[in-house]
Amino acid sequence: MYNLVVFASGNGTTLQSIIDSINSGILQAQIKLVVSNNEDAYALERAKKTNIETYIISSKTTEDIDIELEKVLSNYEIDLIVLAGYLRKIGNRLISKYTIINTHPSLLPKFGGKGMYGMKVHTAVIEAKEQISGVTLHYVNENYDDGDIIKQTKVEILPSDTPETLSQKVQKVEKIQLIEALKEFVKMKET
Repeated sequence: MYNLVVFASGNGTTLQSIIDSINSGILQAQIKLVVSNNEDAYALERAKKTNIETYIISSKTTEDIDIELEKVLSNYEIDLIVLAGYLRKIGNRLISKYTIINTHPSLLPKFGGKGMYGMKVHTAVIEAKEQISGVTLHYVNENYDDGDIIKQTKVEILPSDTPETLSQKVQKVEKIQLIEALKEFVKMKET
């Protein structure tokens, strides 16, 4: 079985799409653990509803979080860590030990980097009068939104689009793209 750990800071809609894909048999994997830096993240509730273990980070600095998570994750067999709306920087210990991927709500390298997440990205895209946006799935390295790109999916921006409507379009394709990529990761392990 292909073992995932999902990091999430918020609502967990991307986590839910992974859970749904596993439960429906579309994705041959299991989520071993959901990690959050936010004890109020609804993602934790989504995990608990499906009997997935959860862990809330207690450390504050990137270095301390890195040490804390290295200890916690050593108790699990992990094939891949998926950042699904996780808003903290990943430390070098985890980067050197695990394959980690992230979804970002723009076509990187545009509109990426520190502080560029969620509605901030969509607002910046609309204000820049872009005609195309989308989602990028990439490997995580030591810099925000800088790792090698795995896959990108474009969405058209209409003159009537707002940051909110753009967010809805991007989230829709983000989930499809992520599940397709996860299926590829599972396939690669099987060969």
